[in-house]
Amino acid sequence: MIDSESGVPVYRQLADIVRRQIECGELAPGQRLRTEPEYEFEYGISRASVRRAIAILRQEGLITTSRSGSRVRTVRAMAEVPIGDETRVTTRMPTEMERRQLGVPEGVPVFVVEQDGDQQILAGDRTALIVKAGRD
Repeated sequence: MIDSESGVPVYRQLADIVRRQIECGELAPGQRLRTEPEYEFEYGISRASVRRAIAILRQEGLITTSRSGSRVRTVRAMAEVPIGDETRVTTRMPTEMERRQLGVPEGVPVFVVEQDGDQQILAGDRTALIVKAGRD
């Protein structure tokens, strides 16, 4: 329930409600969210507040949005990448081109892995970095 007297902006309250629904499985991966007018009517808030809440969830990487509406993001399988002693790993937000190439939704960072003179840019939501034991 939205409490307009709580001091927490109503858009944040709606984002928290939907986030909890995703985290507890009430909204499953791939499932479509309600429309903006449905959220407006159900919670008695403005369309601008609904849009801000949806933008927060999209930036957090929990949902994707297209012309057909917003859906809970489906998480892809993890790829394991071995990291050695001479490997440098940084993380950052991807460029728009990298997001398209990697299929990374808004709000998901990338790993930049540099080893042996090569550089890889990997989707942060589906990459596990595995540290290799050092040589004695």
